[in-house]
Amino acid sequence: MIIIGICGGTGSGKTSVARKVLEAIGGEKVLLLSQDCYYKDNSHRTQEERNHINFDHPDALDRSLLIDHLEALKLNRSVNQPVYDFTTHSRKPEQVRLEPHPVVVVEGILIFVDKKLRDLFDLKVFVDTDPDVRFIRRLRRDIVKRGRTIDSVVQQYLQTVRPMHLEFVEPSKRYADVIIPEGAMNAVGVEFLIERIRASLL
Repeated sequence: MIIIGICGGTGSGKTSVARKVLEAIGGEKVLLLSQDCYYKDNSHRTQEERNHINFDHPDALDRSLLIDHLEALKLNRSVNQPVYDFTTHSRKPEQVRLEPHPVVVVEGILIFVDKKLRDLFDLKVFVDTDPDVRFIRRLRRDIVKRGRTIDSVVQQYLQTVRPMHLEFVEPSKRYADVIIPEGAMNAVGVEFLIERIRASLL
């Protein structure tokens, strides 16, 4: 099994790169894991408390659970992945059963911050995209998929997203084995990544 970490700022195109890998290598060989599924459950908190959680800080994530799941998959064991609800900032009752695959791709903004998690990746990829492009993508996604207002998205971006990106995400670029500017728009970079994965499967 090869475990690949795809990191980058919000809206950088991490998910698009991961999907390109899935399409090229095939769903029977590739398992995608999103860091977003591993936010801590906040159902015990009031809605007001949940609204003030800094979701761009590493402490918002259940990193130990993600590490446990990757270690289990590496040992050819299946795991039950949480399902996170971004409108309520809590986990849903249901879970998703994940089976081991030859290639496991993990994507998220903070996956290179924790050394124990970082050390599980056989290949670390950083998707590097201009801040203005990332913000526009974030704005569209949060309004359409997460039920946010424009004002709330802008406020969150200025208060936590941008500062946390500068403190945690951007510095983690130094751990990357491969940097892909502009994400999935960079056909050459994505093809290089895909060929690297194919070679590891031989």
